[in-house]
Amino acid sequence: MIALSLAEIATVVGGQPHDIPDTGQQVTGSVVIDSRQVEPGGLFAAFAGEHVDGHDYAERAVASGAVAVLATRPVGVPAIVVDNVEVALGALARAVVARLGTTLVALTGSAGKTSTKDLIAQILQRKAPTVWTPGSLNNEIGLPITALRATEDTRHLVLEMGARGIGHIRYLTDLTPPKIGLVLNVGTAHIGEFGGREQIAQAKGELVEALPAADLGGVAVLNADDPLVRAMSSRTKARVTLFGEAEDADVRATNVRLTEQGCPAFTLHTPSGCSDVTLRLYGEHHVSNALAAAAVAHEIGMSVDEIAVALSEAGNLSRWRMEVTERADGVTIVNDAYNANPESMRAALRALAAMGKGRRTWAVLGQMAELGDEALVEHDAVGRLAVRLNVSKLVAVGGREASWLQLGAYNEGSWGEESVHVSDTQAAVDLLRSELREGDVVLVKASRSVGLEQVALALLEGEVSGR
Repeated sequence: MIALSLAEIATVVGGQPHDIPDTGQQVTGSVVIDSRQVEPGGLFAAFAGEHVDGHDYAERAVASGAVAVLATRPVGVPAIVVDNVEVALGALARAVVARLGTTLVALTGSAGKTSTKDLIAQILQRKAPTVWTPGSLNNEIGLPITALRATEDTRHLVLEMGARGIGHIRYLTDLTPPKIGLVLNVGTAHIGEFGGREQIAQAKGELVEALPAADLGGVAVLNADDPLVRAMSSRTKARVTLFGEAEDADVRATNVRLTEQGCPAFTLHTPSGCSDVTLRLYGEHHVSNALAAAAVAHEIGMSVDEIAVALSEAGNLSRWRMEVTERADGVTIVNDAYNANPESMRAALRALAAMGKGRRTWAVLGQMAELGDEALVEHDAVGRLAVRLNVSKLVAVGGREASWLQLGAYNEGSWGEESVHVSDTQAAVDLLRSELREGDVVLVKASRSVGLEQVALALLEGEVSGR
């Protein structure tokens, strides 16, 4: 974070200093919400959660080097006391970002946000110092924590913005106003909470509404291949640039193909020229993510050759997202268990089919959460797709939704032992350990709440505790 005195911070957040001998002392380190992550010169934000109250760890945080604690009550160590820590964090982030000369890039979408954010970060980092959202910390707490990591040297700030309802992204853009806004897609993730795709589009489009006008440098980067995203061009005063495989896209891909390893390759076209790209990521769905990242990099001023090289060398920064590991016995484990929705599930299955040509393939799948009334039809459709893609064996893990996956496969023609429903992760691990053979490819994917990463980790490392 940029250096600020405790007096300055108290003024910004509207707080009262308590037990602070010298309010001129400066915070120079990161702002954290976990006392174990405190670094010298930092600020500890104490949240009272359902099971753990951060205020109980205030003394430990200061002993570890925190200059002070942001809290809702005096804690016996230097603290700035506020009515609401979350609101105070947001106010602090807003003030810090306003003082920085960074180009702020914000992105949202139903699927692919984290993978695309990681690509953008790796590309822009080659150009100038860049700070980006770690993992998927894209909510009202994670976003300001990320923004507060920026310093005077930061030239690009890349922020992933999530939403679970109308107004969420509007709030986030108020905290950290973007100059470049990227919308990837409008899918069915969290559709049960939103109530429909149109409502999802309304929420995601709040990002482009927050952008400055074109003459002030605002740029909306929109997916030309998604009609609901393309239509957002009418909701912004910013200049619009389109990415995708559509012929009228400003940044587009031609000659799209997959390597024998299942990695996408294509020719990248930008207004400044074209260049060939071969990604190190797995699955054709990453073509769209790469084009989105390329469009942002082009707006930053990078050449097409610089972008192509950066894309071709970029890796996976966030865990459990198409992590591919080959065991000593030749079995390949694809851990994509961080989260799942219908779009990402279909993309992962297609990637599995591409990677497994000539090999035996396993799809170990679990529930896709928050689909509301669409849950039955979407799980059924994924089960059917596994059969259509000739996945050798579907292992559906968990309760009712998993049974719908297996039923979809059965109704599509999986009548033998090609599909099976097991109760929990331990049962899945036991089955796989008994039946895997050299050369098999195993995809593991479900919503985060299912905990299917345990299956992948157990197959690579050891035992697993059942759920």
